[in-house]
Amino acid sequence: AIWISPFFTSPMKDFGYDVSNYRDVDPIFGVMEDFDRLVEKAHGLGLKVIIDQVISHSSDQHSWFSESRQSKTNSRADWYVWADARADGTPPNNWLSIFGGPAWHWDPRRKQYYMHNFLASQPDLNFHNIEVQDALLSEMKFWLERGVDGFRLDTVNFYFHSEGLETNPPVPPERYNASTAPDVNPYNLQDHIFDKSRPENLTFLTRIRELLDQFPGATSVGEIGDAQRQHELMAQYTSGNDHLHMAYTFDFLGGSFDAEHFRRAIEADNEATGSWQCLAFSNHDVVRHISRWSKHGDEERFARLATMLLLSMRGSVCIYQGEELGLTEAEIAFEELTDPYGIEFWPNFKGRDGCRTPMVWQANAPLGGFTSAAKSWLPVPGDHLVRAVDQQDQSGTDSMLQFYREYIRFRKNHPCLIAGTIKLVTSQKNVLAFVRELNGEKIVCAFNMSADAQKFTVPQNMNLSKRLAPGSVDPQGLSKGAPQDSRNIDLPAFAAFVCI
Repeated sequence: AIWISPFFTSPMKDFGYDVSNYRDVDPIFGVMEDFDRLVEKAHGLGLKVIIDQVISHSSDQHSWFSESRQSKTNSRADWYVWADARADGTPPNNWLSIFGGPAWHWDPRRKQYYMHNFLASQPDLNFHNIEVQDALLSEMKFWLERGVDGFRLDTVNFYFHSEGLETNPPVPPERYNASTAPDVNPYNLQDHIFDKSRPENLTFLTRIRELLDQFPGATSVGEIGDAQRQHELMAQYTSGNDHLHMAYTFDFLGGSFDAEHFRRAIEADNEATGSWQCLAFSNHDVVRHISRWSKHGDEERFARLATMLLLSMRGSVCIYQGEELGLTEAEIAFEELTDPYGIEFWPNFKGRDGCRTPMVWQANAPLGGFTSAAKSWLPVPGDHLVRAVDQQDQSGTDSMLQFYREYIRFRKNHPCLIAGTIKLVTSQKNVLAFVRELNGEKIVCAFNMSADAQKFTVPQNMNLSKRLAPGSVDPQGLSKGAPQDSRNIDLPAFAAFVCI
């Protein structure tokens, strides 16, 4: 499937994640007929089309909000989260916006504050109002009837807030982490138990699933942003057949790249019985993983290790555009930034523009062949052009693009890597090792997550064949028929051993 970011009508204050009309295409992308042709073409190629649904909030330019802010008595007065000021005029509580500052903005028309988890131009919809739920489900049904195959649900744990507007407590130091917001952001200092991740969310997810089930094959993937409760929410949101089909957390989208971090995440996934995760190392919200993690070692070698690891874990896999080319984070000058998040926290956090530059198709074409326009919304880095698709799309080459294709083919040929159990194997500190098993097939996987050579001992209950995954080290010429005379595998820096 392909997942398409928001293309709906929007003032583009936040890259289209501020929707002013859920049922139309923004003119900068084309017209509805263009979208229909895209879906038809994708389906003709055997590809499903999943589109973003940004429903926790809308743009302040949406007609719903324009009406809601006019008075406290109009038909949509309660469609957004409004609250009176405290006696001294300050916001009703201490809730914070992820993008900086309070999560409340004063509106002089109603003489009230409205809630915004993100920009002030992105007011939060009030999911406690059943009319709001019905309206949003109607918007989603519109696209399903138009032929889309499912949705990626933005900020899926942000739909409900506590109607009591209680003050969020501080996060205990031992539970602090900066996985969902940069470390410079005070948002991380609160335990967000009242402004998001509320129990009422599950009931609405059931309504979404009931809608999707009316369209055979339609699927859903949710984005869970909660630094303290992400695994618990993953289990709740994806277990059974009446909520989301899958979801992803920010577990693998932060700065931690070490064997112990991945072991903890795998253990947590195993404990979330019945859940199904969508695996991703990069996306449109974070620094590209090669730049985020390759400070630990050689970029090319590291990139291949990361590819093998991503495609060897349990779950569905989401690959962010350009990741398959080995693209690194683009350096964007401050005056060229478009991301309000980066502008707010510059220079300690440079925002999300560096991962959102245009896809590079042709090395020698203007703007990488992405557009015929004179200028793209963000610059195309020169070091991206040398990795353009036409430079890597040559059969017989050992390019990153070809490597992705090979490993994806290997994964598809061995369903064990997709849906099999995953059992951690005791190994050296810097080696992440596990066994995947399904219907009698076993695959042993060992990844050296360090810049130093390591050893890995194959479990005694594993009888290895001669079949190795693409990119795997080949101890003693195992793939060429040499006998395995030792269960000890030498793993060079950032190398992997994956064997059936």
